[in-house]
Amino acid sequence: MSAKFLIIAGPLLVLPHARAAEPASCSTALERIREQSQPAASDTNPNTITLDVGGIEGQLGDKPRASITGGIYVHQGNKVAGAESAHYDPESKTLFLDGGVKYEDPDTQVASRSGELSYDFGRIRFLGAKFSVATNNAHGAADVIQIDRQGVLALQDVSYTTCEEGSNDWLLQARDINLDTIAGVGTAKGVKLRFQGVPIFYTPYMSFPVGDARKSGVLSPQIGSTNRSGTEIRIPYYWNLAPNYDLLTTPRYLSDRGLQLQSQFRYLTKQSAGRVDLEYLPDDNMFGATRTMMRLRHRTTFDDAWRNRINFYQVSDDQYFEDLGGSLASSSITHLERNLIFDYYTDTLSLFGQVQDYQTLDAAILPEDRPYRRVPQLLMRADWPDRWLGADLRVDGELVNFQRDTGVTGWRLNMAPEVELPITRPGWFITPAVAFDLTQYSLDNTEPGQRSSPSRALPISSLDLGMVLERDMKSGGHRVQTLEPRVLYVHVPYSDQSDLPVFDTITPDLNLVELFRKNRFLGVDRIADTDQVSLGITSRVIDDSTGRELFTATIGQTRYLSASGVTLPGEPLITNDTSDYVAEVHFQVHDDIKLDFGHQWGQEDRGTKWSQARLQYRPENNEILNLSYRYRRDSLKQGDVSWSWPLGSRWNFVGRYNYSFRDQEALEQFFGIEYESCCWGLRLVTRRHLSTRDGTRESSIGLQLILKGMSSVGTAADEMLERGILGYSSDVR
Repeated sequence: MSAKFLIIAGPLLVLPHARAAEPASCSTALERIREQSQPAASDTNPNTITLDVGGIEGQLGDKPRASITGGIYVHQGNKVAGAESAHYDPESKTLFLDGGVKYEDPDTQVASRSGELSYDFGRIRFLGAKFSVATNNAHGAADVIQIDRQGVLALQDVSYTTCEEGSNDWLLQARDINLDTIAGVGTAKGVKLRFQGVPIFYTPYMSFPVGDARKSGVLSPQIGSTNRSGTEIRIPYYWNLAPNYDLLTTPRYLSDRGLQLQSQFRYLTKQSAGRVDLEYLPDDNMFGATRTMMRLRHRTTFDDAWRNRINFYQVSDDQYFEDLGGSLASSSITHLERNLIFDYYTDTLSLFGQVQDYQTLDAAILPEDRPYRRVPQLLMRADWPDRWLGADLRVDGELVNFQRDTGVTGWRLNMAPEVELPITRPGWFITPAVAFDLTQYSLDNTEPGQRSSPSRALPISSLDLGMVLERDMKSGGHRVQTLEPRVLYVHVPYSDQSDLPVFDTITPDLNLVELFRKNRFLGVDRIADTDQVSLGITSRVIDDSTGRELFTATIGQTRYLSASGVTLPGEPLITNDTSDYVAEVHFQVHDDIKLDFGHQWGQEDRGTKWSQARLQYRPENNEILNLSYRYRRDSLKQGDVSWSWPLGSRWNFVGRYNYSFRDQEALEQFFGIEYESCCWGLRLVTRRHLSTRDGTRESSIGLQLILKGMSSVGTAADEMLERGILGYSSDVR
């Protein structure tokens, strides 16, 4: 006969539950209890310990005790333990386990030669133990493992790894480790890290966070090399200053330049959040001066629907990002924006106010071509939908003061009330609209003969209509095809605007969004006179069962019914009867292949204005091949290929090659190899790219060692790969 017992707080209380069964060994007892892991429904006391034993011998008297043979299983809550034999000491309220001891909870498994379960102290202790952690395949061994009810896990003479049993490609050893799961802090003494049997790190003491808790301390160092700055070493230190703010400081050693200090301060309050980045390099050995960078990003949300944002960006010199930025994108930065913003939003009213200026980094930009400061700019929009006869009323307004050291400066006031009458029915819509645009200037530093208070008043009328037609496709299963034609008619009379300044208005590139705008200029310094019809048609193929778009194609063009007389200084008048065609195609060719294509071309001898295409082949998450091509007349002609492709079960080949056909040279190229085992990985990447606007190139090499479940050492190569290879993720493999 076997028996089942409940041990409850207080004196030892044994309640037998008769059950016929053969005596079981520890292993079979654990297997059986996994199937019966829940206590009886009546056992609702969380302090209840349930025992399942093969046989029991009891001793009464002054020193009562109980011995258990034939296998024992102990269950409390979601914790289980088992052993070949045990004895219970009522005085210390401790259950001593012996022989083939096993312990399991949702996150941990322990096997040892002996163990103790002390009820009074809430302590579990194992001697000569091996353990495994379910969350990251980690396992190890320790002479002593002790767990108490305060959530503290103490280990002595510990070895730890995430490698498979017997391999131990990397191994962490420590004399003592204490993990406080409640406080979220771990400490270790006498720590040694071995990789392939070779010691690569030692420290007499270290502390670290447990779980998601934040903890001050040294983060993984980064090591790399570039031909522009020499060997680079970063050793970040994280300061957990308070629950709502922290600081990351990173000494960055550049062998050819000196020691740079980088810092990142983050804060979070009930209404505000922000981040301050500072960089300081005293007396750059190559540049010959001190280099600094400061960036502040802040936002506040007030209780009364007001918001505030601050963005400040400043560097010490024009070459800062070229020398110290480290990326092709940062080296091409020409302006840094700084602004202070307040805005307000309700259902019908939105207000926006800012003070804005720029730091210009490209010395080749002439003073008269640099952007104006807005000191200040005030924007307003008021909406009153579904008013008289269903009409929507809207008023847009702007007041802004443009300032610059060169050229005309001054104030601009713009008001644009509009009335729309949207009529929407299933499958179609029609929206007539009338607006009136009023613009008034007050100018300083005007040219001789130029008015200081010019103005403009223009009516704008439009008619927007479209349809959405659907049909079920006869082939291809649950698929629906749509046909969505759209027509926009716009009429704006001519008004001579040659005496108006140009503060912030440009002619944007034509695309499908611009095709259906009512003003071909972006900004209000110019409003094009026009009598035009914009035509477009879109077709989609949709998987009706998932809503996924398998195919989308759009083509559009604007036809001009009269000539336009308004243009920007230095730009020719539009004399064509039509705009260029614009087309876009998005095609899921197969589950593995995706194609995106865009093209702008004109009739007769106008030819192609711009074109771009991108093809992605991705048969598996870790198999990626990207091909792309971009063309812009007289300025750009580039091809790009990037990939991440496995070479067997453990090796992976990554790379990117970005080539300018116009300049007949590569803009950026990197190639790398990745190795990944069950518990560690290695990335070796070499890179060469344009690092300055004058065409200077930079070469670098990076090596990153990843110890899974532990940390990584070396260059953060994964960040560069994720930026350069569309779809790449270091977590996919």
